[in-house]
Amino acid sequence: MQYQVTARRLDAAGSLATSHGAEVRLATDMEGRKDALNPVELLLSALAACMIKGAERVLPTLKFQLDGMTVALEADRQDAPPKLTAIRYQITVTTPESDARLDLLHRNILKYGTISNTLVAAVPLTGTIRRA
Repeated sequence: MQYQVTARRLDAAGSLATSHGAEVRLATDMEGRKDALNPVELLLSALAACMIKGAERVLPTLKFQLDGMTVALEADRQDAPPKLTAIRYQITVTTPESDARLDLLHRNILKYGTISNTLVAAVPLTGTIRRA
């Protein structure tokens, strides 16, 4: 499977990424924008989407009842050289399932996540799953 995204500079304050008709505003200036994601926020958003999609993928197989899910992420950045040094996440789910089943969901989310598996090879990725 291949993915394609095109990003173009709109002006000195921002850019626009597009793929198959979807659009995401990007904060590509040095000041940042309130109406757009900067590159790190975009990366963290991709990881959050990966985790939520991973849950959706395994719910039918596990016969897991999921009534709600939130993924909160934080990243630490160093300046020289600029890179992320750590990513932490907290997955919060609304479910009547047992703690053992919650742990099973967590393991499956991490096991089958394209973005999480890619990032964990480059930066420490740590976190937990908990009940709402």
